[in-house]
Amino acid sequence: MKDITNILKTKSDLSLQKKTVLNIAYSSICFKDGILMVLKPFDISIEQFNVLRILRGKHGNATNLQDIQDRMISKMSNTTRLVDKLILKGYVKRFVCKDNRRKVDIFITDEGLELLNRLDPIIDNKEHELTKNLDSSELETLNHLLTKLRD
Repeated sequence: MKDITNILKTKSDLSLQKKTVLNIAYSSICFKDGILMVLKPFDISIEQFNVLRILRGKHGNATNLQDIQDRMISKMSNTTRLVDKLILKGYVKRFVCKDNRRKVDIFITDEGLELLNRLDPIIDNKEHELTKNLDSSELETLNHLLTKLRD
């Protein structure tokens, strides 16, 4: 188990706060890279994957860009661009309301659902691999502490 100071190859005496922030940032990058490697063969980004999961959670009901944006993990994502790319790949459909052209309904396609069904076990395995060094109790504690940090 490498300490963050060893990973960064620093001899500096880091404050506990700085060490914590660096540990979280480094871990986040490691997790993101791990998930990206799983998604890469499917030509889909983490953000696109997140949009598809949001749409699947609608259980066939329409949603709009604002709702997707509100549910995104990364609030910096350009939701319109993400949806446009998913439409080009055939995973999402968008319909403009006849009565109100400003209202756009977005749905996941059968192809999008099929992709998620293929990805679910692969992502589950990767998540288990990424968290395998912690037992259930430690994972509960970590989740509690991360939530506490964000509040």
